[in-house]
Amino acid sequence: RGTPPAADRGPPAPGGPRVPLGSRRCPRPPRVPGAAMDLAYVCEWEKKPKSNHCPSVPLVCAWSCRNLIAFTTDLRNEEEKDLTHMVHIIDTEHPWDVYSVNSGHTEVITCLEWDQSGSRLLSADADGHIKCWSMTDHLANSWENTVGSMVEGDPVVALSWLHNGVKLALHVEKSGAPNFGEKFSRVKFSPSLTLFGGKPMEGWIAVTISGLVTVSLLKPNGQVLTSTESLCRLRCRVALADVAFTGGGNIVVATSDGSSTSPVQFYKVCVSVVNEKCKIDTEILPSLFMRCTTDPARKDKYPAITHLKFLARDMSEQVLLCASNQNSSIVECWSLRKEGLPVNNIFQQISPVVGDKQPMILKWRILSATNDLDRVSAVALPKLPISLTNTDLKVANDTKFFPGLGLALAFHDGSVHIVHRLSLQMMAVFYSSSSQRPVDEQTIKRQRTAGPLVHFKAMQLSWTSLALAGVDSHGKLSMLRISPSMGHVLDMNMSLRHLLFLLEYCMVTGYDWWDILLHVQPNMVQNLVEKLHEEYMRQNAALQQVLSTRIVAMKASLCKLSSSTIARVCDYHAKLFLIAISCTLKSLLRPHFLNTPDKSPGDRLTEICSKITDIDIDKVMINLKTEEFVLEMTTLQSLQQLIQWVGDFVLYLLASLPNQGSSVRPGHSFLRDGASLGMFRELMVVIRIWGLLKPSCLPVYTATSDTQDSMSLLFRLLTKLWLCCREENHITEPDDTLIDECCLLPSQLLIPNIDWLPINDGIISKLQNKQLVRLQFGKAPGLVGHTVSSQFDAFVRAPGQPKIDHLRRLHLGAYPTEECKSCTRCGCVTMLKSPNKVTAVKQWEQRWIKNCLCGGLWRRMPLSYS
Repeated sequence: RGTPPAADRGPPAPGGPRVPLGSRRCPRPPRVPGAAMDLAYVCEWEKKPKSNHCPSVPLVCAWSCRNLIAFTTDLRNEEEKDLTHMVHIIDTEHPWDVYSVNSGHTEVITCLEWDQSGSRLLSADADGHIKCWSMTDHLANSWENTVGSMVEGDPVVALSWLHNGVKLALHVEKSGAPNFGEKFSRVKFSPSLTLFGGKPMEGWIAVTISGLVTVSLLKPNGQVLTSTESLCRLRCRVALADVAFTGGGNIVVATSDGSSTSPVQFYKVCVSVVNEKCKIDTEILPSLFMRCTTDPARKDKYPAITHLKFLARDMSEQVLLCASNQNSSIVECWSLRKEGLPVNNIFQQISPVVGDKQPMILKWRILSATNDLDRVSAVALPKLPISLTNTDLKVANDTKFFPGLGLALAFHDGSVHIVHRLSLQMMAVFYSSSSQRPVDEQTIKRQRTAGPLVHFKAMQLSWTSLALAGVDSHGKLSMLRISPSMGHVLDMNMSLRHLLFLLEYCMVTGYDWWDILLHVQPNMVQNLVEKLHEEYMRQNAALQQVLSTRIVAMKASLCKLSSSTIARVCDYHAKLFLIAISCTLKSLLRPHFLNTPDKSPGDRLTEICSKITDIDIDKVMINLKTEEFVLEMTTLQSLQQLIQWVGDFVLYLLASLPNQGSSVRPGHSFLRDGASLGMFRELMVVIRIWGLLKPSCLPVYTATSDTQDSMSLLFRLLTKLWLCCREENHITEPDDTLIDECCLLPSQLLIPNIDWLPINDGIISKLQNKQLVRLQFGKAPGLVGHTVSSQFDAFVRAPGQPKIDHLRRLHLGAYPTEECKSCTRCGCVTMLKSPNKVTAVKQWEQRWIKNCLCGGLWRRMPLSYS
């Protein structure tokens, strides 16, 4: 059982015969140049004398599209000698900040399942109880059990949310296409159940060990409608099951009784609502026997089926099966095909079969199989919707280095292999320290008596397949990077193309892109940001409008990873804030008459400000219908903090114009951004009009002269700067007169200090040096900052200085007394409860109730945060 040296292991030939994975009689696959998989960090539990976390049996985990990971452990109390079944939820950027909840399940938890939005979680146990967990106040570290269902005393073996009808196909072969519509196309897919008007109905489906299928529907009024039906007339034990969906809105359930000598059964399940009751109809589909049981040489070698998985939730035609004995396993991939039935010549003469009239039958055919493997302990399937049919094996080989094409197999010796999900060919491999098998026989004998090896009992691939999370037999969480090139030496352009393609996918879908940042090195940042902007500018105006804030947030997260682009992070966050303020203030404008033209007051404001290039703010103002800008006095006063930020930022930008040659200064990119300067110009006009109604809402400036009109001065200089760069293709340098006037600003007005960035305590920048980071649940790490992090010091508030509410622009003091929440991505801090009752401010706060400016989730902070 020894492992040959790496030099003796030959690589699998592309498109050639398969090399058995970890075969006991065949050499292991090579360690290909460049790390195909490596450990990013591990997080483990603190060992306590009276209670400790131990892995549950079975152990389950789930990874959401928001990069939240849920997993289970059993909390053992040594004094009372009882087990508490715990559910833990972590954000991958702050894995130590674990939210642990006593699930309330009386038996071991068998299934965890995230919904499509990543904001709700299902848990099911071995007593038939299913619970739905939702975020409390949209906080990633605060969850509550809202609704549920049960099948009393019947363990749940498979669980899934009903399909919402949204399916986006990913075309790897078109990754170089200019249009997002060609790279990512919407596939016609029917929801499992629809309400009036075609709206998908929410709910879940579960399969129990006694062969029952139960469906629970969430009605709009919050009630749960549940129905239970037998999968077939002759009920039998179901040891393993999985659920998938068809494009026609049906559900397919695969079941096995655990014996490899028994057939794997498939059922079609149709759900409907009749007279306010849920109705379930089932139909038997073609079954299959594993190939290893029909092969005389292996007939009795693998007695148990240990893993049964559809390759994807929305691909019911392809299934992965794993059969095992005590020491080894075999994996098979099967596909359901339509095949023509042969027609006897007699009937052919009576009625010739032409074209589509030939009778067809559904039949399972094996696509590929492995040789003998080490015993498989866990399987993780990719979530990228890459549609590969049986005829796509050539395409699969041509793009075999793309990460979304692989599935992960974990073995009892501690190793993890990534294999192609159709051909089962090796793509990448990871050996843990415990999986390095000794070569000499004496050491082998000693190791066999030393006890079981540490291995993953549950694992999940991220939504871009660039990261793998595994929970091992000691309850420890490990985060692995999976190289976009699968460890093969690809040129920089190909690696960048993979990352860019997946960033675009996250931009279109709204998924979190943390796992992509794991692979971005400082020398890639500039190229990625530029190429991302180029691809964005190729899209039509409507799509650009939809993605405008998402691409800014994506650029900000990329620029954090390089010291040369660190100052631009400040600019991108400021731009997100500017866009939000502009949209909010414009939305408050109301037409004077109901029968107004098609353009809103905000659109007319933009149009007039772009046409009239006068540097006098009052001359621009008289071209507007001032009656559309009339608001209540209390509303105007409540907006003063946002108005003050606009005034302070314009003053800071103009005062920094003489130093524009330094790109490391925050605000540098604004000086050549005509669109952003145009927004500031529009807001200055709006503020000027509102100042006539309520002077106290105007921004406050500290001027050296009481007679100076600061708003007019700043608008004049801002307009001159805007005229230099309003046309993106014809940007001119500011003239000497403008620069001289900006040089005088510090002697005329007190230049404010800008609160550029919140303090971000995330882990992503600590992982760039590819060194393993060891963490502990519940204990913030005392990590030495990465060189990039030290660059932030000039732009963030030092500990002990007064804190600020980044969204409301309110000062909280050095030691805030109000409960606050912070963003899991950028670290933005804001108060948990609103201190305002004015409608306009509530409208502003409602924009960020679910997400931060950058799209990150909120997490509750302790009162004594620093």
